[in-house]
Amino acid sequence: MKKVIVACGSGVATSQTVASKVNRLLKEKNVDAKVDAVDLKSVDRYLVDAAAYITITKVTKEYPIPVINGIAFLTGMNQDAELSKLIEAINNGK
Repeated sequence: MKKVIVACGSGVATSQTVASKVNRLLKEKNVDAKVDAVDLKSVDRYLVDAAAYITITKVTKEYPIPVINGIAFLTGMNQDAELSKLIEAINNGK
C-alpha cells in the first residue's frame, strides 16, 4: 500500500482533518493508499518511503516526491486538481 504524508505545525488538528478527508476521497476513487498526519518537525523522516507529501504550510524546500497543496482540501478550492495530482503521484510513486 502506498503512503501519503500530511503535515502541519503540530500534526494534530489541520493535518488530521486533511488526512481524514483525503483518505475518504481516495477510497471513493478506489485508490489504495494510507494517509498519515505528522508534525512538521518530523516530516523528513516520514517522507522516506512516501509517494506524496500534502503540505498545509508554505514549502521552501525541495522534496524528491510530489508536493500537493493541502489547503485545497480544507477549502475545497482547486481540490479536484490537487486530488488528480495526488492520485497520479500515488500511481507513479514508490
